[in-house]
Amino acid sequence: MSVIVQLVVSGALMGMVYALIAYGFQLTYSTSKSINFGQGELVMLSAFVSLSLINTGLPYWLVVPGGLLFGVLLGLFVERAAVRLALEQKGEGWILLTVIFGLLGFSAAENIWGRDDRPFPTPVPSDPMHFFGIGITPLEISVAIGVLAVMGMVELFKRKTLLGKAFEAVSADRDAAGLMGVSATRIIMLSYGLSGLVAAMAGILVAPITTVGPTMASALILKAFSVAVVAGLDSGFGVVVVGLFLGALESLASFYIGSGWREAPGLILLIMALALRPNGVFGKASIRKV
Repeated sequence: MSVIVQLVVSGALMGMVYALIAYGFQLTYSTSKSINFGQGELVMLSAFVSLSLINTGLPYWLVVPGGLLFGVLLGLFVERAAVRLALEQKGEGWILLTVIFGLLGFSAAENIWGRDDRPFPTPVPSDPMHFFGIGITPLEISVAIGVLAVMGMVELFKRKTLLGKAFEAVSADRDAAGLMGVSATRIIMLSYGLSGLVAAMAGILVAPITTVGPTMASALILKAFSVAVVAGLDSGFGVVVVGLFLGALESLASFYIGSGWREAPGLILLIMALALRPNGVFGKASIRKV
């Protein structure tokens, strides 16, 4: 039983990273019904930039804001270069364009930093602490704290500020918000900036665990997309619950079935959600007027 609990706890803490990336999908989908399919490259590039800042000798407390700022700028660039025109034309071109920008980001990382994985130094110790026989490292605890802090601040921004209420208005009905004087274009731009911020935070949090490399986010992004679809693309609470569940399930499957089956739970959940509940477990049923 202690082994099972240890696997569940460790896997669930890793699942928090999936939830954070899935939350980035949700932010852009809520305002524009579009998703950045190059989100994994935002995670990876932000981690590389943060590592480069560390190598210049900057203290860690300055590296984190620098990496987050880069993520915001990258998210804004994706919105302006790959999404805005397609949305103005009411087409689906943003799908291919975000994929292309992701591939360009991957190629840029290989040419600038190389293909080798690199360790990401962090002042957070990795020696496990034991609580009731369960070993948890401060690094894992920092992941959970970082994820909840970022998601909590974004939610507070959306609920307590005037700009956040405009964000919620565009999410509810873009056309009605426009009639009330809210600029949907600026709010969509804001949503992509926030999505870049959470991607950068995910990269900074997970880099000390997985190391930094061009392929570091390849598996993460598929699992995060599964979490977003299974939870529902309009439920912030849901992505946390499903992320925790998927992380724990992956850890158990890897231990009892084999490491080669680690990716299977996310894919199975994704297929089941698309077949049985397309709006997600926590999603709202869509109402279609005829």
